[in-house]
Amino acid sequence: QVQLVESGGGSVQTGGSLRLSCVGSGSANSRYCMGWFRQAPGKEREGVATICNDGTTRVRDSVKGRFTVSQDNAKNTQFLQMNSLKPEDTAIYYCAAGPDIPWWSRLLGKFYKYWGQGTKVTVTS
Repeated sequence: QVQLVESGGGSVQTGGSLRLSCVGSGSANSRYCMGWFRQAPGKEREGVATICNDGTTRVRDSVKGRFTVSQDNAKNTQFLQMNSLKPEDTAIYYCAAGPDIPWWSRLLGKFYKYWGQGTKVTVTS
């Protein structure tokens, strides 16, 4: 069984920064790829950024240059550094874990089996 616990959400003004953390436990094979997803009120969930154990990352176009995904394998933790935040980044952010997912599918939530409880990010103008 895999457990994921996110932290780091909060409220910031436009242009501010936040760093989200996700600590994972359980089967390492089930956590080969780790992803960050978000869901804004009234909108569908969308993939934001992913990182897999082979070191490859994928970042959603709308956050490229502002968001960075990284991991500390020794601490079973992945991070999402969010800079230059915009009001449209407001959402609940979820950490997810899955097996080795084809690169072109890594931003699709359906390939991730385990999910955290979410952490809320609010960006005010």
